Amino acid sequence: MKQELQEEFTDEQQDVLKSIRMSRIIFPILLGLGVVGYLMWKQYDPEEFSQINWNTHTTFWILFSVFLLILRHLAYALRLRILSDGQFSWTKCIELIFIWEFSSAVSPTSVGGSAVALFVLSQEKLSTAKTATIVVYSAVMDTIFFVGTLPILLLIFGTEMIRPKIDGIVSFDAWGYTFVGAYVFMAIYGFTFFYGLFINPKTIKKILMGITNNRWLKKWQKGAEDLGQDMVVASEELQNKKWRFHLSVFFSTATAWSCRFLLLNCLIIALSTDIVPLTFFSQLGLYARLETMFVIMAFSPTPGGAGFAELVFFGFTSDYVSQKGIALFIAGIWRLMTYYAYLLIGAIIIPNWIRKILNKRKRRKKTNKEIIK
Repeated sequence: MKQELQEEFTDEQQDVLKSIRMSRIIFPILLGLGVVGYLMWKQYDPEEFSQINWNTHTTFWILFSVFLLILRHLAYALRLRILSDGQFSWTKCIELIFIWEFSSAVSPTSVGGSAVALFVLSQEKLSTAKTATIVVYSAVMDTIFFVGTLPILLLIFGTEMIRPKIDGIVSFDAWGYTFVGAYVFMAIYGFTFFYGLFINPKTIKKILMGITNNRWLKKWQKGAEDLGQDMVVASEELQNKKWRFHLSVFFSTATAWSCRFLLLNCLIIALSTDIVPLTFFSQLGLYARLETMFVIMAFSPTPGGAGFAELVFFGFTSDYVSQKGIALFIAGIWRLMTYYAYLLIGAIIIPNWIRKILNKRKRRKKTNKEIIK
């Protein structure tokens, strides 16, 4: 397989493939399990776990969290199907989302999930315009979801939605300032992309080229140029789309992200030894906290937040899960379902996907040779 890849793909494509190679799953798994193992060794208390009531209530909410996991994946697949204008079947969309999620979990910052997504979609013989639209517009919609919902949640719950006991700006700690910084970055990022897609993509391309046109940022100039060109192409593709198209894409995006956080709501309801009220307002408050936590996690230095998510989970949810051992147990199940499962499934799907791509290329070459003869 390695020899075939070297023959069939360009150097740039091989760099992207290297970023999602199977060996990359080892580091995040070891890191995550290492953190969990250390914390369990320090915090494990048999009495805490004996307090969990394994009954119908627990089973129902765990199964419902599994349902939300499936619904989240299907919502992403729906978004891909809409953005591809139905060129991908449902089966193909589900497969590609597994690859996309895997690549986001293991790709280093220098390559990024978007680069992998562009490569993967290009192998599926989509047009350049369609490929650029799917990747860029997906990023824009994800950002719009967060930039739009967080201020609403902040108005409802105040600064305590960031972390327990943060009551106003005067009580901000490092986490509070990190959240504000992350939100400002996302807002600028989202506005820039929105402006580039729907108002003036050529200006954004010039700005990106100008920013990277110096000796310190020179190595990112090619990437900036590609991103600017993708915006131009995607903008042209989106100009003739109707409002129904945009609303459908946003609805599928909002459904996917909401399921991501509500899944954890369900696990806390199922396994927390504290009484977690099932009222709408209480659960919305927990949802707001989890969305905030994810925004901060998005800037984790580790791939997919491996180890970092398990480490900080208790601090963000201590007013809902007061026992550290139980919090770590919930975090472990959450990460197993939403992160490590994608690593495992991706490790199974990607080799088969690459093999299919190579076989298609071989058949195409064989057909071309027969036509020439």
